[in-house]
Amino acid sequence: MKDSHNKASNKKDEGKYMSSVKVGAKGQIVIPKEARDLFDIKPGDTLLLLADIDRGIALQKFEVFQKFADEVFRANENPVDPDE
Repeated sequence: MKDSHNKASNKKDEGKYMSSVKVGAKGQIVIPKEARDLFDIKPGDTLLLLADIDRGIALQKFEVFQKFADEVFRANENPVDPDE
């Protein structure tokens, strides 16, 4: 692996990965293969970018967000009466 001094994979904690990436001239980053494999990210997948000034930037597969949004909308169709 080239630039291995800039990348670190936490092998002792299964299911976790850490790496540094550089931002290119167009503002793009490359998600390392190990991270893509870990989260089953394939070419053409849509990712949701979440940004918070205090907490940083996170990427999430859009399908996970879509499932959450579907549940919210489904709950709004059948609201629970708190007095019941």
